[in-house]
Amino acid sequence: MPVSLSEANQLITVSHQEARKIGIAITVVIVDEGGHVQAAGRMEGAFPLSFKIAQAKAVGAAMWHRDGDVMKAVHADRPGFFGAVDRLSELPLMPGPGSLVLRRDGAVLGAIGISGATGEQDLECATAAVHAVFD
Repeated sequence: MPVSLSEANQLITVSHQEARKIGIAITVVIVDEGGHVQAAGRMEGAFPLSFKIAQAKAVGAAMWHRDGDVMKAVHADRPGFFGAVDRLSELPLMPGPGSLVLRRDGAVLGAIGISGATGEQDLECATAAVHAVFD
């Protein structure tokens, strides 16, 4: 079962609240387990390309069942393999902090991808949202 629209909207709301607290503007994209956009929200002031970056982060996490920091390690350790896998997706995959796999009872529901600030700040917002909605 994919992440619900209600859960996706809650993830966006909490992510935006966390971003406001730390003084940044972000874009949040929530995808289902197949990498299809379920919901998205771009804060005023977030740069336009942040949507595509957040989407690429989320798609990679959902399709690989790995958080962005794990994908970054794979990219660093095996760039040729990562490059081949990247071409299998409709979107380029964006490794790095700011994406988390969404799970319930061990099943992958989708992923959250965030862009707009540093990778660490993006991840901080994603983590706050996932804990608020799924814990």
